[in-house]
Order: sequence, then structure tokens, then C-alpha cells
Amino acid sequence: MMPGQIPEPSLAPGSLPCLGPLAGISATTLTDQLKLAAMFSPLHFLGRLGKRPLAIKTEMDEDEERRKRRREKNKVAAARCRNKKKERTDFLQRESERLEMVNSDLKAQIEELRLERQQLMVMLNLHRPTCIVRTDSVKTPESEANPLLEQLSQESK
Repeated sequence: MMPGQIPEPSLAPGSLPCLGPLAGISATTLTDQLKLAAMFSPLHFLGRLGKRPLAIKTEMDEDEERRKRRREKNKVAAARCRNKKKERTDFLQRESERLEMVNSDLKAQIEELRLERQQLMVMLNLHRPTCIVRTDSVKTPESEANPLLEQLSQESK
């Protein structure tokens, strides 16, 4: 067989003397190995350096990287904002509960003071007839007059 001549298909792979160690390797395996060798050859890398699409790819990669960093920062900031909002809401809820308790305590105190005032007015009105100080000079405002004493005084007439 002459160099450059295509071998007949009837020949077995091991019977080709000019191929040497490659004679037993299938064509697809050989093709895959040649592709891998071409990818790792220095000529492969040098061939790509001068082409424009590689520069565009790096710009795209840089943009993508910037977007990724910005999204990550935004994600962290959003989480921080949600946490602050939750803390603020919890604080306001606790403060609201505390103020409601204070309000109910103050309302109870107001009611106690009203009852005490009413009792004192009754005592004062009961004491007036026996008091040495002239009751003419000290007038009880009509709004503070005790209706119970008035009713008692009207019944005794």
C-alpha cells in the first residue's frame, strides 16, 4: 500500500502496518482524542486571543458578574430591611399592649376617684346641717349637689 492511498475496507485494523500503534484504535476514539489534543494545544489559545467575540464575551461576563454582585447586595439589603421592619412591628405591638394596660389602669383609677369624690360629697352634705360655719356663705355648686340628700330633705318636709 502506498502513502496517501485509502485502504480497502476488507482489511482489519491490526493488519495495517503503516499506522503503527494507532492501528487498534477505533476511528471515533481517534477523532475524539485528536479534538482534545487540538483544544489543549498552544495554537488553539493563540488563535482565540486576537478575535473580537472573545472581548465581547468578557464584557458580557463582566456585566453578568456586576449584575450578580448587585443582586446579591440587594438581597442582603432586602433581608436587613425585612428584619428591621419586623423588629419595629414587634416593638410597636409590645408598646401598644403596654399602653392598653396603662390605659385600663388609669380608667380604673378614675372610677375609684369618682366613687371617693361622691362619698366625700355625701359626707360633706351630711355634715353641713351640724357645721358651725354658716352654710349660707358657702354654696355648693349645683353640679356637685348630691341628689340623694336632696331627695332625703324633700321627704322630711
